[in-house]
Amino acid sequence: MNKKRPVNLDLQTIKLPLPAVTSILHRVTGVALFFGAIFAMYLLGLSLESQSGFNAAADLLRDSFLAKLITWGFVSALLYHLVAGVKHLIMDFGYCEELESGRLAAKVTLIAGVVLVLLAGVWIW
Repeated sequence: MNKKRPVNLDLQTIKLPLPAVTSILHRVTGVALFFGAIFAMYLLGLSLESQSGFNAAADLLRDSFLAKLITWGFVSALLYHLVAGVKHLIMDFGYCEELESGRLAAKVTLIAGVVLVLLAGVWIW
């Protein structure tokens, strides 16, 4: 074991490369999708109970700021997770694994994710 190897455990000073950031965001959005599915299943169940349940779910999504925020977060997580998942599938086929192409794929993923999140915000709000 090399005792002279520097160890940096201060997470605030570590600069992650862009592909690492996109990969971490992919995992974070996966967790957000898991918890957002609870809200989505609640709304689905409410809307399928009866006509009044459907109206209540529609009113909740139309009138509640918190419900719109949760819905936007869920849809945003879904869209980013989709884009990053496609990037990972492309990498699984052996493309964009080199340093420069990996950086470019990460930039494209982030740009596409931001554009889709903004479009989702316009659609939901």
